[in-house]
Amino acid sequence: MDAAPDRVDTIQAEWRRERPDLDPSPQAVIGRLHRVATTLTERLTDGYRVFDLTEGEFDVLAALRRAGAPFERAAGELADHTMITTGGLTKRVDRLEQRGLVQRRAEASDARRRFIRLTPTGADLIDRAFTAHLANEHSLLDELGEADAADLARILARWLRVLGED
Repeated sequence: MDAAPDRVDTIQAEWRRERPDLDPSPQAVIGRLHRVATTLTERLTDGYRVFDLTEGEFDVLAALRRAGAPFERAAGELADHTMITTGGLTKRVDRLEQRGLVQRRAEASDARRRFIRLTPTGADLIDRAFTAHLANEHSLLDELGEADAADLARILARWLRVLGED
């Protein structure tokens, strides 16, 4: 049984009517991916708010926690792992430092090189937040089932490689 038409189906039908000379079929994938991404972002950020974190702050803390003990990365490396600019990173780190979740330190041999490290309070917070985050992600995927989720992961990984992302 086919699913009832969704908003993307309606948009495509309108474009087919108004511009029959164009093929709006990519919207079936790209339009839906955009809608899925928007919805997922909203639901994930709701989970971060429970821990009084923004998406960007969660990302910084998670990147530091993934580094392993002593839960520290050079500022440039941290920017790479969070996919944000160093300027954007500075603002996030400032806020996290004010809350006692991270600390900065200069490298002894080169004072220009800065490191960001989780504090014990920050490590505890990100461990609790990440546990809740994974539970949230599992619940978001549960309705797809394991086989569809695995197929989707494989397809998206391939598409990212084709687009030159990793």
